[in-house]
Amino acid sequence: MKRVLALLLVLLVLVPLTACGSTPAPAAEDSSAPSEAAESAEQSTDVATEESEEQITLTLWSIATESDNYYLPYMDAIAEYEANHPNVKIDYSTFENESYKTKLKSAVAANELPDIFFTWGGGFSQPFVEAGRVLAVDDAYANYSDALPEVMLSNVTYDGQKYGSVYTMNVSMLFYNKAIFAKYNLDPPKTFDELKNVCQTLIDNGETPFGISAKDIWNLAMTHDALTLKSAGADAVTSALTKDGSVSYNSEAFLDASTKFSELAKMGAYSESAIGLTNDEATQTFYDGNNAMYITGSWMVSDIYNKSYNSDDFGVVPVPIVNTSNAALTDFMGGPSDTLMVSSSTAYPEAAAEAMFEISKSISHNAYLSGSGLPAWSVDYDDSSVLGLTKEIAALVSDATSFTLWFDTLMQAEDAGVYLENLQQLYLGDLTPQQFVENIAAQLGV
Repeated sequence: MKRVLALLLVLLVLVPLTACGSTPAPAAEDSSAPSEAAESAEQSTDVATEESEEQITLTLWSIATESDNYYLPYMDAIAEYEANHPNVKIDYSTFENESYKTKLKSAVAANELPDIFFTWGGGFSQPFVEAGRVLAVDDAYANYSDALPEVMLSNVTYDGQKYGSVYTMNVSMLFYNKAIFAKYNLDPPKTFDELKNVCQTLIDNGETPFGISAKDIWNLAMTHDALTLKSAGADAVTSALTKDGSVSYNSEAFLDASTKFSELAKMGAYSESAIGLTNDEATQTFYDGNNAMYITGSWMVSDIYNKSYNSDDFGVVPVPIVNTSNAALTDFMGGPSDTLMVSSSTAYPEAAAEAMFEISKSISHNAYLSGSGLPAWSVDYDDSSVLGLTKEIAALVSDATSFTLWFDTLMQAEDAGVYLENLQQLYLGDLTPQQFVENIAAQLGV
């Protein structure tokens, strides 16, 4: 299945790009107004529902705040849906990433979920499904199966039933400042040893190698997760985090990755102010040219074109390999995970399921063109304006040998919380790498 996703990207992304040529793309417009696509209110797929004539309001929650790369894709998708469905009003609210996780879990416990809500696939949403709080949407999916390949829903399929709709596919990448690299005659690293040498050269010349947020701990995890994947390999990571009993987190490859993560912190590869920086603040230092590298999701492309001083100065490569015996450069953290789901207690199950699919389809379209992610839905529109870095990522990912969900998504929620807390302590030096892997192994019970 991991290889199938890569092959699908060739069909969904690279084939349309080849057909449309390689016209350079302008930066996405910085405007909160609905896009031309939304204003034109393109004809959507009609699904007959019992609520089709009734004036209704559907509530929707997401983490696409105004500073988020997905803010405009969401706003445009909602505007388009409302234009095509004049009897439906979307009551839309957004929340900051970390606080949203707490709010969502509380809403699940109290059975007070909105009609439609953003979540993450894999282990994160599994307890919601098992608690009976999420609506199975197999019947509604039948109307969209030609445009949304079933394999894209693998992370939101539980016990053979589908419980949501993904809209994009993102992967962790190493973004770098080509101007800084050229200044010191550096090449993008392919191995961890090369990465350390790059960092040391930059430090010796008074540069800060990496931007990172240690306040928003998921930001630390983007680097640690990727290094662990490139050390232990996809199968071992998945086995350990899903607790199948075959692999212990307290093993050599996991310890090696945590040791290398700690080495980067100790050598001064990160900003001294990282512990006080949010993700938005930390990424801006990178866009401003104050850091040479940043490891994060492919959604960063959108901000590079809209928030940096010169988008031409930025490049992107896979996260370097740590152990070639276990992993490959073409193993990627990520996959189709960002998801919309429907509450099982919604008063309008058919209308909400249709809205979920229609809105996610539009987000896929809008986010791909703006550089916020690779499309999970088929590309049946002119994509000649796709941003250059997005094209590069699509080409790299088309050769992927595996996709592994980020740790805090693949893990069960209670395990993810312990993982992130310990990871911040590892970064700060309050835990040794050995203590870290022992703690995670104890939490996972493997």
